[in-house]
Amino acid sequence: MKNLSFAVGAAWTALLAFIIVCIDQLIKVYMPIGSVNGFTYIAFVAWAVYFFSGCTLNGGIRALIGYVIGITFSIGIILIAGLFASLPFWSVPIAVFIVVFVVLYLEKVPWVDLIPAMFVASGCYFGIMTYVPDATFCTAACVELIYGFIGLLFGWITITGKAYFAKLIEK
Repeated sequence: MKNLSFAVGAAWTALLAFIIVCIDQLIKVYMPIGSVNGFTYIAFVAWAVYFFSGCTLNGGIRALIGYVIGITFSIGIILIAGLFASLPFWSVPIAVFIVVFVVLYLEKVPWVDLIPAMFVASGCYFGIMTYVPDATFCTAACVELIYGFIGLLFGWITITGKAYFAKLIEK
């Protein structure tokens, strides 16, 4: 029975990955940026974030909060780096130091303490801002939050479905 349960879980997860790619192909044309290539990678990264956030609904909510904070602090890094533009080499490192110092204190705040989600969101945000033509603070944030939510939702669907199928097979 364990082999069958594993196979069903693997098939379920593969089907969900298939669906995420299909969703991306359907919605990418409606995104304000990136309509040619889409952002499947953000959904897949957020899916993984759901797993390291504990595979629970509360963990998923904490991860979503982490995404919002990570994006917000990324914008802060860009703005603070602009204040140090006269120090071209040092502007971004100084901004990162300042913001990360503040972010790490959020570890002490309930529901806002999932620091890895903030770093993942920040990395995806900087990826969009760096490599997607015409990205703005707002368009990058909107796209990342949409795809991030899809990934977190699919993380929850994965766990819920696998538990359902495991119980079904046990009967």
